[in-house]
Amino acid sequence: MPDDERGRTRDPDATRARLLQAATDEFAAHGIAGARVDRIGAAAKANKALIYTYFGNKDGLFDAVMDAHVTRLLDEVPFTPDDLPGYAGRLFDYLLGHPHQLRLATWHRLERAGTGRAPEGLSDSMRRKTEALARAARPRSRPAQWDFTLEDLLVFVLALASAWTPASPHVPPGFRADEAAGHRRAVVEAVRRLVGA
Repeated sequence: MPDDERGRTRDPDATRARLLQAATDEFAAHGIAGARVDRIGAAAKANKALIYTYFGNKDGLFDAVMDAHVTRLLDEVPFTPDDLPGYAGRLFDYLLGHPHQLRLATWHRLERAGTGRAPEGLSDSMRRKTEALARAARPRSRPAQWDFTLEDLLVFVLALASAWTPASPHVPPGFRADEAAGHRRAVVEAVRRLVGA
């Protein structure tokens, strides 16, 4: 079926992908309330009515964006419970290379909290990571200085890995990529010390 008067063929998958990419940029910059479907449609070179066709509404589009980004992160940064410092370093690299990730997560906490809609796979991933930590810790005793749970440990590792991302409130303006290597080493070393490795 022609998509426009020039006779181009409609490709729903490609259009949906363009809408998701345009929405990623729009939501990361403006959140849900500030995002405009007309800007998303224009950036995607698609009729904005297709947003409602494919995603239901603007909230549904945001949820689809979050689901896609969480899935990508989980696929590209495998969790290694026996090497938490290495995992923290790889997560640091990923978040630095994908600056929208934490901005979207922040908007989700601010604007979608209380809706009962968590990004697809996130809760299961946290549960599986905690279970994997428990299995990895069984053969050896936990360091004596640990006075926290495995859930705490996981959250600490995630926080350390994301501390130097551009979305962090602690990162000064003008953070340069050439500074990243030193901060990455610091993150890995902090996690190494945390787990007593």
